[in-house]
Amino acid sequence: MTLNYDVIVVGAGHAGCEAATAAANMGAKTCLITMDMNKIAQMSCNPAIGGIAKGQIVREIDALGGQMGIVTDATAIQFRMLNRSKGPAVWSPRAQCDREKFIWKWRETLDSTPNLDIWQDQAEELIVEEDNGKKTTTGVKTIWGVTIKARCVVVTAGTFLNGLLHIGRKMVDGGRIAEPAVKHFTESITRHGIRSNRMKTGTPVRIDKRSVDFSLMEIQEGENDFHQFSFIGQHKVLKQLPCWTCYTNKEVHNTLRSGLADSPLYNGQIQSIGPRYCPSIETKLVTFPDKEQHPLFLEPEGENTNEMYLNGFSSSLPMEIQINALRRIPALRNVKVYRPGYAIEYDFFDPTQLQHTLESKIVDGLFFAGQVNGTTGYEEAGGQGTIAGINAALKCGNSAENGDSNSATNKFILHRDEAYIGVLIDDLVTKGVDEPYRMFTSRAEYRILLRQDDADARLTEKAYNLGLVNRERYDHWMEKKQGIDNIIRFCESTHIRKDEINSALESLGTTPLREGCKLADLVSRPQLNFKIIGELVPSLKETIEKLPSRNEEIAEAAEIKMKYKGYIEREKMVADKMHRLEDIKTKGHFKYEELAQLSTEARQKLSAINPETLAQASRIPGVSPSDINVMLVLMGR
Repeated sequence: MTLNYDVIVVGAGHAGCEAATAAANMGAKTCLITMDMNKIAQMSCNPAIGGIAKGQIVREIDALGGQMGIVTDATAIQFRMLNRSKGPAVWSPRAQCDREKFIWKWRETLDSTPNLDIWQDQAEELIVEEDNGKKTTTGVKTIWGVTIKARCVVVTAGTFLNGLLHIGRKMVDGGRIAEPAVKHFTESITRHGIRSNRMKTGTPVRIDKRSVDFSLMEIQEGENDFHQFSFIGQHKVLKQLPCWTCYTNKEVHNTLRSGLADSPLYNGQIQSIGPRYCPSIETKLVTFPDKEQHPLFLEPEGENTNEMYLNGFSSSLPMEIQINALRRIPALRNVKVYRPGYAIEYDFFDPTQLQHTLESKIVDGLFFAGQVNGTTGYEEAGGQGTIAGINAALKCGNSAENGDSNSATNKFILHRDEAYIGVLIDDLVTKGVDEPYRMFTSRAEYRILLRQDDADARLTEKAYNLGLVNRERYDHWMEKKQGIDNIIRFCESTHIRKDEINSALESLGTTPLREGCKLADLVSRPQLNFKIIGELVPSLKETIEKLPSRNEEIAEAAEIKMKYKGYIEREKMVADKMHRLEDIKTKGHFKYEELAQLSTEARQKLSAINPETLAQASRIPGVSPSDINVMLVLMGR
């Protein structure tokens, strides 16, 4: 049996779903291959979307016409904006989701996407043809003997490629718990000269909430303001639920240490590298032996389930050790679990073998996205899937009707000053990975340009020109843009007399006016915001309330643009200067181990490699753009 498509997407995780919908929405006839149609977009680890820098990526996916933000808003059971105590450049949305409803909302989305078919099967072999030394993929063969032909293949296989599960000394083949591993597919790719390696990740125990004493835990409520992920999605559809916090203790640690001899991480069973920034509980004990406690976060898995996720307790220790340790925590003394935590090893492919479009440099028409590129996280996967799907569709000739300049070359690339997704992909293809890659705001040197509030300003018009965003969505953005401009114009043209506001300014602890000023000058003061000023200047409040929709979201975007105008303009200038790094020599210039301004990881890796130039330093894994900026300043540049 033979099927014919423009684009094949192998794997229906977060990368695969975004890749498939992006390609299909651009007009490419697309086939999404998945082993289990009931586990599409499964949240394999924690039931949450977003977080530090990850939330920005989700907003960017949404602005590009992707689905993750819309699905998250429709299934969210708690929302929070992280980093509120800091500047808006690092504000990051995060939502707990109903795991099962998330899957079915995605399934509903896929089923209603034109040009998209789902095929339940397992890819076993990548079909590659060679002509005069040029290798080109023409499709895949499945374990059921089906040949599916296409011009482009996007591989988004997650942790399934030769996946191996670990609990204590017990090892079982699998891509996730109780799901089979994919054999042979890696080998069908590497035989064409594409390098693969192994990585490790893990997940915590799942707990029955009926066995938890919540009176001994601290409640962590969500937020109920206007914030959400999608610029157009539904707002807080489901019942909002709290999370809970508690801590490990010495007894817990002693119990865990008693099992280290049987830990796959320390008995030689696991050779691959795990995520530095999401370590297992046993890694925390070994790395931080003097810490007497570690925080744990108990998170609901859904509206109508007793299953809860214990964030902070990822482990692959023997299951009896895990459970006995948990019972040393007062709130969990009678705990019952649905299953223990486990580790998983899996294949990934060296991302330095990819172009910025995520197409292979070795096999034409072959794209990779998600954990197969060495990343970790649903959000990083979704961002890559979006870009891979767009470029696969462009390669098949499904370019925009609206004249995007990128589409003329059949490539769509986001640069580091345009999106966190651009930072992510540039890091992968330029620096490669030696551990699972996780996005942080510190990795982006232009983070005040890449805020969560302005993702639509940066990307929606690009998406419209690509054909990813329909006219209704584009008009929604233009309406918002007009609202932002109207508020800024009002503030820049409205004159305030000192006698009508000085007493209020003094009571708020900010300097009174010596003379009248424009309202915009007051907005720039750190002690003041639109809410406060609106009470003092009713016409501002009226201007905001007259906006046709989502006036709070529009007002926040306008206020940030005004309040941080100087910083934004300065960062744009820095972005221009940062393109001149190739000629700046660094070898012999620094004693990296003495530079306290750099992160510990950067000092270690810069000392080991001793790069020739600042450009080379910027490509070393673990050296962030912020570290490069520090070096640039120390060199007087």
